[in-house]
Order: sequence, then C-alpha cells, then structure tokens
Amino acid sequence: MLLSGCSDFATERTTVLGAGPDELLKLRAGPGLGFSVVLGLPDGTSLVRRDCVTELGQLWCRVSLAAAPQITGYVAADYLSTR
Repeated sequence: MLLSGCSDFATERTTVLGAGPDELLKLRAGPGLGFSVVLGLPDGTSLVRRDCVTELGQLWCRVSLAAAPQITGYVAADYLSTR
C-alpha cells in the first residue's frame, strides 16, 4: 500500500456524490474491496476526509461521519466532492 498525494486533504470536509438515488457508497473497514462494509452512505452525506491511500490503482480515503466522528472507515475517492 502506498500513500498517495492526498495529504492536502487532511481533515477536509467532503460530501458523498455520485452513488446514485437508489445506491449507497460503502464505508469499508480498510482501503479496498476485500474489507468488510461498515455501513452504506447515501449521496449528500457529510464526511471529514483524513488521508488517502492507493490500493490496486484505486484511491481510497479514510473518512469519518461529520455528524458522528467516532464512525470511521474508507471510501473510494471517486465518490467524494469537496463542499
């Protein structure tokens, strides 16, 4: 696992975008599809982005819920939008 050039995003507010009206973005226990799903996040969910890593060519960001910071995990960076 390599650290990505995402350090500029440390503790930045972001929003889930692009999961779709009937889909949820999977918050995972680790950076990759092989990790268990912690919970599903609908579009518009406010998150705090911590740091990002690249795993098998995909950028994953460690995030926490803005409304419940104790809930943390990793999401694919493709589904995050800065506020």
